[in-house]
Parts: sequence; structure tokens; C-alpha cells
Amino acid sequence: MEAIDLALALLRLVIGVTMIAHGVNHWIGGGKIAGTGRWFAGLGLRNGVLQAWLSVITEIGAGTLLVLGLLTPLAAAAIISVMLVAGLLAHRKNGFFVFRDGYEYVLVLAVACVALGLAGPGELSVDHAAGIVVDGWAGGAIALGIGVLGAAGLLAVFYRPQPAPQPDKVDEVS
Repeated sequence: MEAIDLALALLRLVIGVTMIAHGVNHWIGGGKIAGTGRWFAGLGLRNGVLQAWLSVITEIGAGTLLVLGLLTPLAAAAIISVMLVAGLLAHRKNGFFVFRDGYEYVLVLAVACVALGLAGPGELSVDHAAGIVVDGWAGGAIALGIGVLGAAGLLAVFYRPQPAPQPDKVDEVS
């Protein structure tokens, strides 16, 4: 085993466990599914509870696949998609820094997943053991392409922000 294989396994493990924890928190933490659904609806997504469940399933599922190194480019794509939606809807308006609830954190996770798509899962993975490694430009294109398409598709179907409240107009009397 080479050092790069250990590095890729560590990267997959940390990102995967982080996403699993994030999904579990959306599911049973704080406001649970109902609270997560209200938060998503507040971001402009229709069917907030459905969005909460989709997020939970995607985060736990993709995180688990990433930890195992199974279908790595697709797992990376799912995480990229979730991070793009989060970055655009929840964090972009707050600037870069995470301590201001900015997009720093989601950007790092998304770019790390693009890098995993390019580099592949390494030898310490189910993909390697099964002989189904897709890496290089193909793996990167799958991760980034499907991630971007997934985010765009979700936003096209479900994003319907509420218009900003308008001040009441007073009718002029002539």
C-alpha cells in the first residue's frame, strides 16, 4: 500500500463520517425532520419535509458509500450536489467565512469530493477490491457533472422563493 492510498482512505473516511453525522442530525437532532423541513421551506424549497428526507437519505447514503469506497464518483457527486444547494441557498449571502455562516465549509467539502472523483478511492476501497474503479478525468467528470446536474435539477423543480414583501401602496386621491 502506498501513502496515497492511505491519504485517500482518510479523506473518504472523514468526509463520509461528516456527511453521515450531518444527515443523522437533520433526521433526529434539534428540530428533527419537521424542523429541518421548516428550515428548507424557509430557504425557498417547496415540500420542506420531503426535502428534509431527501437530504437525510442522500447525506447518510453518500457518506456510507464514501466510507466504503463504493461507487466513489457517484457518492462524491451526491455530496457535491448537497453542498451546492446548501452553498447557494443557505450560505452564499453570508460571505465566505464559516464563522459568519458563509460558504467556506460547503466549498471545501464539494471541492474535496471533486478531487476524490479525480483521484479515485485508492486501494483501500470496495471499488478497488471489486475492480470497478473510475478515476481520472472520467471520475472527476462524473462527480462534478452529476453533482451540478443534481443540484440544478433539485432547484429547478423545488426552488420557489417567496417574493419580498412590498410596502402597502396608498391610493392617491385627486
